[in-house]
Parts: sequence; C-alpha cells; structure tokens
Amino acid sequence: MIHLVAVGSFFFIIAIFVLFISNLMKRNIRRIKDEKNIFSGKITYNDLYKPAKPLYSKILRLSGKPDYIIKQGKYYIPIELKTGKHNKPQENHIYQLAAYCQLLEDNYNGFVPYGILVYNNMHQYKIPYGPKTRFELENTIKKMRYALKNKKIVINHNDIRRCNSCSMRIYCNINM
Repeated sequence: MIHLVAVGSFFFIIAIFVLFISNLMKRNIRRIKDEKNIFSGKITYNDLYKPAKPLYSKILRLSGKPDYIIKQGKYYIPIELKTGKHNKPQENHIYQLAAYCQLLEDNYNGFVPYGILVYNNMHQYKIPYGPKTRFELENTIKKMRYALKNKKIVINHNDIRRCNSCSMRIYCNINM
C-alpha cells in the first residue's frame, strides 16, 4: 500500500512538472509573438525552440520548415524571422517564404493568401502569394535544379565569408 502511494505521488509530481514546462513554453511563445509583433492568430507550428516536422510538397518535390505557422480564420500563414536590418524584403527571403506558402497549401489543402517576413529591426512585410509569385517560384526552382544537375553554380555576391555556410559550396567553382 505504501508502495502504491509513493508511485502515485511520483506520477503526480511528474504531471505537475510537465504542466509547468508546458505553461512556460506557452508564455515564451506568447512573449516572442509580442516582441516580434507577429500578427494575431493561433500559432499551430513552431520550429524555433523544438525541431518541428518538415513539410513536404509532392508537386514541387520540396521540403522545408517555416519558423511559425499561424492560423488566422480559415487561412494558415507562414512566418519567417530573419536577421538583418533591411529596408525592404530581400529577394531570396521572398522565395523562401513563397516556398513555405506552397508547402502549406499542399499540406493543409487550402489557399494561402500571403506569408510574413519579420526582420530584426521589427520591420514586417506581408508578402502576397499570388499567381505571379507562384510562377516565379516554380521558375526559380527549375533554374536551381538545372544548375545543380549541370554543376553550374554561379556566385551572386563578392563576399567570400558568405561561402563558409553555403549549402551549394560543393558545386561552386570559386576557389576558397
């Protein structure tokens, strides 16, 4: 009997601990949402603090993990947090966000009207995901696959330091 009380007490303490950790995580997410001034909506996906499952698109043969997904009404919206203080959205960030929009459409079977880029300086950019962006995304992916297949990667900058963490480094013809 004493053994059962001890085991029961142990599981009760574990349950309280799990509840406490869960509340801490919720508060932390709420704090980040407020600090980053992320649009209202329910956070349904978070890849910042705990690795989340990647999303996959059979149509584009592409996978990825946005920083956040929020649900606003009937729409799922990808949110990507970026470092740097930019006065306008960077083209590569727009394509990354567009890829996340397509991933959401393929995984949630619904229309994604836009995604949100949030930079360090707290500037937010609502990037529409319409026919033009879809076409440009598909074209860019085709060009990237062609370049990889033919091993013709062209460097688009003059900063050799950026090459250190580049995933295309093995294909690039730049001498390091």
